Amino acid sequence: MSISNNDQLFYKYFADWIDVYKKGAVRPVTYQKYMMSLRRLKEIAPHLKFSKLNKRSYQILLNNYAETHEKETTMGFHRQLKSAILDALDEGFLKSDPTRRVVLKGKEPNMNKKNKFLNQHEFKLLMDSLDLSYFDKEYKHSKVGNMITINWDWFILLLAKTGMRFAEALALTPNDFDFENKKIKITKTWKYRKIDGSFGGFGETKNYSSKRTIQIDPLLSEQFITYTNGLPIDQPIFVKRRIFNSTLNLRLKVLCKKACIPVISLHSLRHTHASVLLFAGVSIASVAKRLGHANITTTQETYLHIIKELEDKDNEKIVNYLCTLTEGGTALITAK
Repeated sequence: MSISNNDQLFYKYFADWIDVYKKGAVRPVTYQKYMMSLRRLKEIAPHLKFSKLNKRSYQILLNNYAETHEKETTMGFHRQLKSAILDALDEGFLKSDPTRRVVLKGKEPNMNKKNKFLNQHEFKLLMDSLDLSYFDKEYKHSKVGNMITINWDWFILLLAKTGMRFAEALALTPNDFDFENKKIKITKTWKYRKIDGSFGGFGETKNYSSKRTIQIDPLLSEQFITYTNGLPIDQPIFVKRRIFNSTLNLRLKVLCKKACIPVISLHSLRHTHASVLLFAGVSIASVAKRLGHANITTTQETYLHIIKELEDKDNEKIVNYLCTLTEGGTALITAK
């Protein structure tokens, strides 16, 4: 990929960049998101040349996108374009970074939209509402053939306590659990969506950073030792038939209403997991690694509002601590 002259259109560079860096390197569903961004870029800035790409023209581009999208969606669009622009900067195609200190805007969010995460109290109420029996109520008995079936509340518990993505948790097998060290290896996903005319089977993780090992608490480890005992070690724990995201979101909705808390989505359990850890004092770097984010910037941008709130609390702690260091000195000066 190269820019032979400064008259190349920006969207064409972005198309080349996707082909070189993303095609075959990310999951099909992620690749489709890049292609969707490419289509929107071509619609918004069909005549923007690389030679005219500067801080102002890039801000106008984002502003146009933000007119029809919420701020969070605009942020995702910006992240993808920024990645391509930074590579162009590294290769010497640009003299400065036009994305520096960009202002992210967006239309007003849908008031009927589900909450992004629960607070710690709501999270606890949700956990208390789970039915953790080894019984799938869709069946008349607790076994399918010789295989024990697990209800989906266990799956919700796992997402809430690990921050895993939906497809990552579906792909878990007994072999992915290290019960001795209380850890889970995340190395694959389950193809629950219909892609290229088929679905089912193991797939690649979202990116290389998504392959990770995470620590789990002793209680969760003990619970899954009991359940996974006797199951095929290389087969998915939860997948016994085709799975629909909407079915599990409906179950989560029932649990939220039962606990008298805001209704959230399955993906919001991931956000809840991260926010609870951040408020507990876990470092942003550790949270980023646990979530499998490609870089810490993604975590910072996603949880910016929480980080700002924590910074305010830290500033109070800093001021109070500094006051204790100078109390004696102040008294000494006064005495003199």
